[in-house]
Amino acid sequence: MEIEAAKQIGAGLATLGMIGAGIGVGNIFGNFLSAAVRNPSAAASQIGNLFVGAALAEALGILAFVLGILLKFG
Repeated sequence: MEIEAAKQIGAGLATLGMIGAGIGVGNIFGNFLSAAVRNPSAAASQIGNLFVGAALAEALGILAFVLGILLKFG
């Protein structure tokens, strides 16, 4: 296998981490909404935790994207 082909395959595999970030953010917001419907009075105190969790999940997705770009063009 040529080196360039291996780089392309590796870059594609590295960006698959973005799928996990999308699933994670969807789970975070979905679970928050279901909990807010069950107990609306406690929802306001959990907004900070919601955004911290979403930011961490998105950071992993961005990291996977940057890694893929570096493998492809680096």
